[in-house]
Amino acid sequence: MRQEIQNPFLENTCFFCGTDNRHGLKLKFYWDEERQETSTEYVPAQQYAGLGNILHGAIQTGLLDEIMGWSTFVHTHAMAVTSDLAIKFLSPVYICGNPVKVTCRLLSKEGPTVHLQAMLTNSEGVVCTTATGAFHIVSAERYQALVHGQ
Repeated sequence: MRQEIQNPFLENTCFFCGTDNRHGLKLKFYWDEERQETSTEYVPAQQYAGLGNILHGAIQTGLLDEIMGWSTFVHTHAMAVTSDLAIKFLSPVYICGNPVKVTCRLLSKEGPTVHLQAMLTNSEGVVCTTATGAFHIVSAERYQALVHGQ
């Protein structure tokens, strides 16, 4: 069963998930216990086009990075930072008014490092972009210091 994940961040200014970012995507994230998968959906906006009618690669990368961060939180109940991210662009993501689905699964957890795999799929079920990444778990105090540049 798919359930919405409550936003653990005190500040709501994140470009991807923040409700207080007027330019942001305001994404909601979900955990599916049966599938062991974190997910979100997004309808690509023309303002985030790269060339022509294709969703900019940086936005695609950000979507994949964000879903991995949320998946890390689901599995560890702790904050984490991206320590490694590898992206493969397989097919263009066209801006056509249809949602894309972004999903993530845990590959492994080794000490303070979580390894994940994510994919961005278009509305026709075509896997357009994939990512593998590693997230490093940090204490709440260290996370706040990183976020606020202290």
